[in-house]
Amino acid sequence: MLLTIFQTLYKRKEKIEDIVLTIQQSSSKELDDFIIQYSPFISKTVSTICGRYITNQEDEYSIGLSAFHEAIKLYSYKKGASFLTFAKLIIKRELIDYFRKESKYQLLTLEQNGSENIHKQYDDHVYSSYIKNFDEINRKEEIIHFSEMLKQFGITLETLVEVSPKHEDTREHIFSVVDIIASDEEMLAFLYKKKKLPMNKLETKVNISRKTLDKHRKYIIAMCIISVNDYIYLQNYLKRGN
Repeated sequence: MLLTIFQTLYKRKEKIEDIVLTIQQSSSKELDDFIIQYSPFISKTVSTICGRYITNQEDEYSIGLSAFHEAIKLYSYKKGASFLTFAKLIIKRELIDYFRKESKYQLLTLEQNGSENIHKQYDDHVYSSYIKNFDEINRKEEIIHFSEMLKQFGITLETLVEVSPKHEDTREHIFSVVDIIASDEEMLAFLYKKKKLPMNKLETKVNISRKTLDKHRKYIIAMCIISVNDYIYLQNYLKRGN
C-alpha cells in the first residue's frame, strides 16, 4: 500500500508531507516502511550533527531514529510546509538533550569515584563550550524554520523587528490575543489557510479595536507561530515581561 501512496503522490510538490499525513492514519507497517525509506536521511542528519559518520548500531543513530518517528507523529500544517525541515529540528533537539545528559552523567561518575585527575579527565570549560556549540546549532535551526514559516505569511525577520511593540502594556494585550488564537483550532486553521488573522471572530473575543489588531497583525501572527511550534529558544519571546 505504501508503494501505491508513493506512486500516487509522486508528482505532487509536497508528496512527503502528504505521505506523512496519510501514515498518521494508517498502520504501523506503513510507518515502518516509511522510516526505512528515509533511514539515509536520518543517518546523514545525525552524522552531520555529530561531526562524524554514525553507524546504525550507535546510540546517536537510535536517538535520531526515535526523533524521526516522533516528528512523524507531531507533524501538522502548523509545523510548516517542509516535513524534513521539521524532522531535522526534532532530531537535533533530541541529540542535544542526549549529549547534555551524557556529559552530566560522566561528570557525576567522576565525582563519585573521587578521581584526583578529575580536572584533567573532565574540563568544565570544555563541557560548557561543547554544549554551547550544540545549543547554537539548534538555535540557528529554529530561526531557519521560523523564517520559513514567516515567509508563508509574507513576513521577514527584519520586518518583525520593526513592528515589535515598544510598550509593555501593548505587548501584554497582544499576548492575550495570541493565547486566544493558539487555543482555538478553528481560528488557527483560518490563520494558516487564509494567511491572515480571523478578524471577525477575534473582535468578538477581545477588547481590542480592529485598527489595533491590524496594526500589530504581523507581530501577532509571528507570536502565534512560535506558540504552536516546538521551539525551545524562541519561546522566550512569549514570556511576559521580556
